[in-house]
Amino acid sequence: MLEYQAENDALKDKVILVTGAGAGIGRTAALTYAAHGATVILLGRSTNKLEAVYDEIVASGAPEPAIVPLDMKGATEQNYRDLAVTLEEQFGRLDGLLLNASVLGALTPFDQIDSEMFNEVMQVNVTANFLMAKSLMPVLRLAEHGSIVFTSSGVGRTGRAYWGPYAISKFATEGMMETLADELAGSTLRANCINPGATRTKMRATAFPAEDPQNLKTPEDLMPLYLYLMSDDSVAVNGQSLDAQPKR
Repeated sequence: MLEYQAENDALKDKVILVTGAGAGIGRTAALTYAAHGATVILLGRSTNKLEAVYDEIVASGAPEPAIVPLDMKGATEQNYRDLAVTLEEQFGRLDGLLLNASVLGALTPFDQIDSEMFNEVMQVNVTANFLMAKSLMPVLRLAEHGSIVFTSSGVGRTGRAYWGPYAISKFATEGMMETLADELAGSTLRANCINPGATRTKMRATAFPAEDPQNLKTPEDLMPLYLYLMSDDSVAVNGQSLDAQPKR
């Protein structure tokens, strides 16, 4: 899967929603999906960033994307239900959902975790993803092969000192994916996780400010797995938590 080479039209006619599409891995995934034929729904907080990605996709000659400005920190379940209605009306279905948006929170000793910060991390990384996946499942079921991809982390498999809120949120993400995938077994819809690993992003730089980013993989390096899980080549893959790069 890490060496997966998608055909140029591997995602032709697919409709894929990407959260956190304005920067980092989300931006690269959106551009990559569009380059392989998908109509991409760009969702994120910053309209300016989304518009920049939109312009880049249009300039490339790929299918025209759509923009959904939404702050997952404050969005309600009704916002996600309304989004589902809009997607069905405008596109008829949703083939893929990449739940990429996350916040890091503060790296701090467990007994010094601020409850407000903890709740914000859980809201964005867990509750918002739950509400979005739940609300969009009816539209995903309209696709011939629907794919939900959650974003995990190495600290969501093995806890790490001082990473409390983020690690706990990613353990929850793994559990949410596994629970959903078990329910989806044998259906036309599948759910999996991607652990991006150490990647040259703003979040990584915040967590490891002394690290040389030139030693890290770029978001572009990770795209084979992101493409694979959205393509029909992965229709039999369900309930897996996969690494986007080899173990270091």
